[in-house]
Amino acid sequence: MRHLITLFIGIELFSYSSTTQNPEISFADNPVVAHRGAWKAKDLPQNSVAALKEAIDLKCTGSEFDVRMTADNILIVTHDADYAGLDIETSTYNELAKHKLSNGEILPTLRDYIVAGMTNNSTTALVCELKPSKIEGRNIRIAEKTVALVKELEAEAYISYYISFSYELIKRIKDIEPKSKVLYLDGSKSPQELKTDGITGLDYAVWKLKNNKHWIVEAKVLDLKLNSWTVNKQNDIDWLLTEEFDYITTDEPELTFERLKVISKSIIKE
Repeated sequence: MRHLITLFIGIELFSYSSTTQNPEISFADNPVVAHRGAWKAKDLPQNSVAALKEAIDLKCTGSEFDVRMTADNILIVTHDADYAGLDIETSTYNELAKHKLSNGEILPTLRDYIVAGMTNNSTTALVCELKPSKIEGRNIRIAEKTVALVKELEAEAYISYYISFSYELIKRIKDIEPKSKVLYLDGSKSPQELKTDGITGLDYAVWKLKNNKHWIVEAKVLDLKLNSWTVNKQNDIDWLLTEEFDYITTDEPELTFERLKVISKSIIKE
């Protein structure tokens, strides 16, 4: 098991995963993706720049974040469909930004968030989840604006994956930027369906994977990436590590690193 053995012997090896060539960026060789940043241990706001920076400090291989679009077409980083009691899709960014995060940060735009993720960071990829819109036709607009912004910032090498519960969204991203890597979150499609549509891999809830264990074997045969969300229980973390998942998206990155060390030692002994 590559991730486990590498960590155990203490050799700093890094794997490269991006849409463009950039020799200065080498994502850390571990499967740990901090869910909405590494926020829990230090009680930071989820999806805050502070949580992103904490994930970078921990050297997680990735830090996941959520993207929505305001009424005035500003891409912002936040999870829920409402913020501070305001519906995001019918509110302007200025209306939303009047309400700061609990640590005093201003509600981050996607532009500011990506710039923060590109600063003093050579190990932690940005995993960009695009939240589906309830307004017809808006998913395509979100996909197009996101990819355009990433290109404008020359941030392609920092975005390891685009992910979404909307199949329409991730397929549109592949149409716009064929080299991009996309993962599907919904758990409703088989690995073969994903492969046929040119999707990079699956990112399914752990219970769905346990109910469809044959998908893990099938995904590996098809050379699809394997991720699972949001994995916080030790027994689930251990199971995914022994199944050699490429990534584990978790609110507990510190625990996942600990379990990685424990399981790697047991594998070496065997």
